[in-house]
Amino acid sequence: MKDKDCIFCKIASGEIPSTTLYEDDDFRVILDLGPASKGHALIIPKEHYRNLYDIDDELAAKAIILAKKMVNKMKDVLGCDGYNIVQNNEEPAGQTVFHFHIHMIPRYKGDNVGLGWHVGELTDEVKNEILEKMK
Repeated sequence: MKDKDCIFCKIASGEIPSTTLYEDDDFRVILDLGPASKGHALIIPKEHYRNLYDIDDELAAKAIILAKKMVNKMKDVLGCDGYNIVQNNEEPAGQTVFHFHIHMIPRYKGDNVGLGWHVGELTDEVKNEILEKMK
């Protein structure tokens, strides 16, 4: 399924040009036009899924395996010191394009890329509440 108004559907199908690093029947991997760091790339499925909640399990598994292959290759190409693999779901979590995608962000010592959060504390009350609701 494609969404005719989705920019990532258009990129994945080749309708909009991109700097493609890899392509197969299911995915296109491109360099991000607004990179957090040198070599920031995106894994985009060719079929439209809004986010992780909607993507087929088998395709989600293929996406993470592809991320592993890509970062293993790209770390040698870029000489980076580490990688963040980021996948956002819905606006409060930072999703801005509503087509499932995975960010592969190379990290370099001292790069000041802001992907952190303030460390909180897991209280017994919250832990017990979550465990009870998971039953």
